[in-house]
Amino acid sequence: MLRTPAGRATRLLVLEWLKAPAEHGATARSVAAALGVPRRTAEAHLALLADLGLLRTRRAGRRTYYRRDEIRIAEVARLFETGW
Repeated sequence: MLRTPAGRATRLLVLEWLKAPAEHGATARSVAAALGVPRRTAEAHLALLADLGLLRTRRAGRRTYYRRDEIRIAEVARLFETGW
C-alpha cells in the first residue's frame, strides 16, 4: 500500500489537504474522514510523511496532530527543481 502508485497519490492528497488544517493541526481521524480512507491507512501515510520530515507532529493527550513543515517541503521542491 505505501509503495504503490495509489499510496503515493494518497500521500499527495494528504499533503494537499493539510495546506489548510485547523489551527492546532489535523488528527489521523480527520484526515481519514476527509479522504475517505480507513483511519489506520491515514495513520500509516501520516507516519511516513512525518518520518520524511514533511510533517510536524504534536501530541496532546492520546491524540497526535499533524501539520505541514513548509520549510522542509520547500527544500525538497528546490531539490527536484534543480535536479538534485
